[in-house]
Amino acid sequence: MIKKISIATIILVLVVITMTGCIPGDGTATAAHKAGFFWGIWHGWIAPISLIVGLFDHNISIYETYNTGWLYDLGFYAAIISGFGGFSFSRRKRKNDH
Repeated sequence: MIKKISIATIILVLVVITMTGCIPGDGTATAAHKAGFFWGIWHGWIAPISLIVGLFDHNISIYETYNTGWLYDLGFYAAIISGFGGFSFSRRKRKNDH
């Protein structure tokens, strides 16, 4: 059991480190090469990680400033809503035990 937990922890840490490689504000997007729809989806999915990293590095934010505008926003908000808003939309129906 402990071996499974340690393997899962190692995998989780590696995934989080890998995800921070494409964090908003890292210099990938420039004025000439702006972040588009798919970058918006990605940045929406990793927004909580970006927020934590942004506490320690002031160049990092949860939102890419060099973006294409409406399409980036659409991808970003779609990812935020589908990733985190989905919890509020799913409700279990409880059976009345009489």
